[in-house]
Amino acid sequence: MWLDLVKFSNEGRYQEFSINFSKSLALALNEIEVGRQFTSSELTQSLSYEIDCLGLIRRGEHVTVLYRQRSTAKPGEWLGRLVLGYEDGKVKIFGASIF
Repeated sequence: MWLDLVKFSNEGRYQEFSINFSKSLALALNEIEVGRQFTSSELTQSLSYEIDCLGLIRRGEHVTVLYRQRSTAKPGEWLGRLVLGYEDGKVKIFGASIF
């Protein structure tokens, strides 16, 4: 799922980017604001497929996966966070961010 987020972020394809979001996450995000971030952020358009999984933590019914994320255009490393859980019997994304 993280690789899909990277791919669709790089391509600026919000509909595909958000396809695995939980209902609560989809409602919380402003599609216009996310679209603006896609078009104005060099980082969100240049995420590398060179990714390292740093670990997992469990909290209640959710699992948070932490990633070391790199960019093809910006030097350095970022911390990616993906929060997963079940909704209607399917694994869904309840949170995703990059710091």
